[in-house]
Amino acid sequence: MNFDVLTFGRVSIDLYSKNIGAEFNDIKELTTSIGGSPTNIAVGSQRLGLKTGLFSAVGPDPTGGFIINTLKDEGVDITHVQTINNTTSTAVICGIIPPDRFPLIFYRDNAPDEKITIDHTEKINFSRYRSFLMSGTALAVEPARSAALYATEKAKEAAIPVILDIDFRAISWKDIRTHGIVLRQYLTQCNIVIGTEEELLSVFLEDSNQVSIKESAITDPTISGNVNEAIAKVMKFGVDLLLVKTGAEGVVAYHKDGTVEKVPGFKVDPVNILGAGDSFAAGFLYGYLNGWDTYKSCRLANACGAWMVTKQGCCNFAPYYEEIIQFIENKGGF
Repeated sequence: MNFDVLTFGRVSIDLYSKNIGAEFNDIKELTTSIGGSPTNIAVGSQRLGLKTGLFSAVGPDPTGGFIINTLKDEGVDITHVQTINNTTSTAVICGIIPPDRFPLIFYRDNAPDEKITIDHTEKINFSRYRSFLMSGTALAVEPARSAALYATEKAKEAAIPVILDIDFRAISWKDIRTHGIVLRQYLTQCNIVIGTEEELLSVFLEDSNQVSIKESAITDPTISGNVNEAIAKVMKFGVDLLLVKTGAEGVVAYHKDGTVEKVPGFKVDPVNILGAGDSFAAGFLYGYLNGWDTYKSCRLANACGAWMVTKQGCCNFAPYYEEIIQFIENKGGF
């Protein structure tokens, strides 16, 4: 079987608060899902109709078994989800306190996805895939960083597009300046880059004091800097397309030829912003790999992101194709 996309990076069990609005200390019930940006993108893309695979790792524990079983149920190919001995599968606890407080607590001591090696990458036949999506967080530590770079080399040799979701997580980097150094080098290998304005600024960080993280909201940091300068710098690396997510406003697409497209979002009442960016990426991939133009692909992506912020979780609430098309039609169409 051939596949539309292979995603690389973290997979976890996510425990979401069922008590919307409750302070973290007052959470009484949790619901289970799987998570991690590349995992959410793989599941979201699969639900829309693409054939997806995940390159990641779990530990030899019941949590890893839960993750593998859930991926199978979603139809995501697990051929390259490794089980690595002497590691512990990742877990995340997520609070939901609308409108703007979504604390996350990560349990990633001895995380298996950080132990992925070049030898694991060697087993992948990239000619079976139509695209390769890299999560920026997967570049944070060795040996996973070298495995990721080698996977990207193999994707380039197979002449398939490389998509980078910047996915900035300050806690994943011992020195956040390293994040910028590594990402700037990686940008030279990318065809498409996806990120928020803050994530674009993160690529050019010079001082850790530029980053402010409030109440464990590590997926939504405040970063100081000049966004327009960051956008111009990214485009100088030669990427074909840069998608800058601007929340409820939608997305701005910057093309290699200098064309700029503003693609509006969809108005909804948000419950939980976690996973919205991953759902966006899944929607864009569906349109892009089906030959849609950038505007239509981004409208689908915006719809998927808007859908997700109304839900109480991440990929376990990702829309199926018929659902999201009806959502778009109900809000005025493409």
